[in-house]
Amino acid sequence: MSVPPSLWWSTLPTHLLGPRRPALGGDLDVDVAIVGAGYTGLWTAYYLAQADPSLRVAVLEAQTAGYGASGRNGGWCSALFPASPAALARRSSPDAARRMVRAMADTVAEVGRVVAAEDMDVHWAHGGTVLAARTPTQVARARESVEEARDWGLGEDDLRWLTAQETEARLGATAVLAGTYTPHCAAIHPARLVRSLAQTVEAAGVTIYEDTPVLSLEPGVARTAHGRVRAPLVVRATEGYTATLPGYRRMLAPVYSLMIATEPLPSRVWDTIGLTARETFADFRHLIIYGQRTADDRLAFGGRGAPYHFGSTIRPEFDADPAVFAELRRVLIDLFPAVADALVTHSWGGPLGVPRDWMASVGLDTRTGLAWAGGYVGDGVGTSNLAGRTLADLLLGHSDSDLVTLPWVNHRSPRWEPEPLRFAGVNAGLRVMTGADAEENRTGRPSRRAAVAGRFLGH
Repeated sequence: MSVPPSLWWSTLPTHLLGPRRPALGGDLDVDVAIVGAGYTGLWTAYYLAQADPSLRVAVLEAQTAGYGASGRNGGWCSALFPASPAALARRSSPDAARRMVRAMADTVAEVGRVVAAEDMDVHWAHGGTVLAARTPTQVARARESVEEARDWGLGEDDLRWLTAQETEARLGATAVLAGTYTPHCAAIHPARLVRSLAQTVEAAGVTIYEDTPVLSLEPGVARTAHGRVRAPLVVRATEGYTATLPGYRRMLAPVYSLMIATEPLPSRVWDTIGLTARETFADFRHLIIYGQRTADDRLAFGGRGAPYHFGSTIRPEFDADPAVFAELRRVLIDLFPAVADALVTHSWGGPLGVPRDWMASVGLDTRTGLAWAGGYVGDGVGTSNLAGRTLADLLLGHSDSDLVTLPWVNHRSPRWEPEPLRFAGVNAGLRVMTGADAEENRTGRPSRRAAVAGRFLGH
């Protein structure tokens, strides 16, 4: 199968594209088998190889390294975690929630450290994130976000309030009333990161088998179309594609996020838009949007809104939705009228993994040797690095590690409802968030429906 038609894949340098790696050639015995060559699987392999180069580690990939969300996302290496600190505290303790918040902030710096140490050219720009508040209800949510950050130990250096003038100095969007800024995010070229990471782990002695779909997982064995891989430790790192594994169809719902990218924009347009530090950007609407200024001066812009497909079905044709692409372009022009005449050169999408309780998790069942990480709900660029470090500590038995006591470790999300309830529930949630933004724009008041839905979305 060909690689996805994203901006990121189409702008990969030749040395990162490379030939396809060979598929598994038969039965294999290793120390650790990792299923999935995206960020989670590759970060896990990286830290295992760093800690113990003698380990035999094999990564099994159904397509090619970075084929899934790791090579198609918005390029935000952020400190965002899908469950709120309040939700984390309810499941553990306020202190544990604060440690998780700090661990996520530290993760951005850790990714930057590895990128520099391994000489990866991933278009790294540690410019932070600016969120615009463009309606009175968005202003209220922006203030709440700053107040909440203070409650969980984040100070002015972590997240700060911006006046309208301060926001516009960073992000020249229309109708700006206020905003927030955090330094804990870097804009990246995501496919460059995942492909560079794959080459780095190979150089460290890890073997990646591409075109090797895993048909089933069980203690000690990953069964593939080309043979059995036996290992005392088996890691599931399949994120949005988890539902394709037998027995895991209701574990994570594959929800699609779509993106567009413009042609490179001239300096006169950037004079109005700003983003001079390549800050990532969004606003405080309910239906998520996200964007970045790329290293070659494009706007890469994405958002939710594509439907969930019955039975957790994943197909290449679902990566494109003309109505969603058209809406993304409309929103982009609403934010930045100066791009109205710019060509959209790329449009693409793909599935991300959503757990029933919006709680990402990482863990190891010591009885079976089966480990896992995922459920990032689209915030996986940074979180996957924390997952990889945590999995390495769990697999190596480092019980004294601070990472293995974080509140997401060994969390078990409930399964999604069987169909047709799953189809109805997921798509109803999407409609609520879409309608909530329209309702707030019409009434000028916070949406009650969105507040109720938020209880089920990790808030």
